[in-house]
Amino acid sequence: MNHPSATPEPAPAVPPTAPEEQIALLRGRIDRLDAELAVLLERRALVAAQVQRLKPVGYFAGRDTGRERALVERMARHAPRLGPDRIAEIMDSVISAGLSAAEEEAGARRAGSPRA
Repeated sequence: MNHPSATPEPAPAVPPTAPEEQIALLRGRIDRLDAELAVLLERRALVAAQVQRLKPVGYFAGRDTGRERALVERMARHAPRLGPDRIAEIMDSVISAGLSAAEEEAGARRAGSPRA
């Protein structure tokens, strides 16, 4: 089983070129990482929506702050540069966005909307 290490692998060295070329190369890397992150966020939201449908009290009313704190602590070990406070802000946004989407989908299902 592969687990991300607490210290990320260093990015490959950027060949020595003009700063504009280095910026373009690095921004290309960021764009690829952002695309990967978007896919992971979508997958997370879909799984979290399944959990919300199964919980006796789901969506925003059923938020588990203890679980969220533990999640932040685990993630902060993998992202020491960001640290727990920044990770907490990020994950609060991720969790809130996923809950909002799940509530919207549940409402659409109840209303018989084809979107659900």
